[in-house]
Amino acid sequence: MLKMHKIGESYDMKVFTDAGDYFGDIEEAILTKTKVAGWRVRATKSSFLAKVLGSAKGVIVPHQLVKAIGDIMIISKAAVPNYGTEEDEMAAV
Repeated sequence: MLKMHKIGESYDMKVFTDAGDYFGDIEEAILTKTKVAGWRVRATKSSFLAKVLGSAKGVIVPHQLVKAIGDIMIISKAAVPNYGTEEDEMAAV
C-alpha cells in the first residue's frame, strides 16, 4: 500500500545510506511543477557527509537515489561523493 508523506514532515529528517552510514539531515526539497526532483541534505558535525566534504555545507541528492522515506530517509550509496578516496587514486594509476 502506498503511504502519502507531506514534504513539510521531511525537514530535519535524518538521512542514512543503504550501507547504514549517517549521511546528514534534510534541509530542503527541490520541486518541479508535478514532482520532487531532489533533496538538499545538510552535512552535520557527526555525519559521514561532513567527513567527506570538509568545509562544504551539504549536497543535493536526486530523488531517483532515494530508496525509502519513513521515520528516516534511506538513499543509495551512489549519492556519496568520492572525493580523494584511495580507490579513486588507485584507479587513476
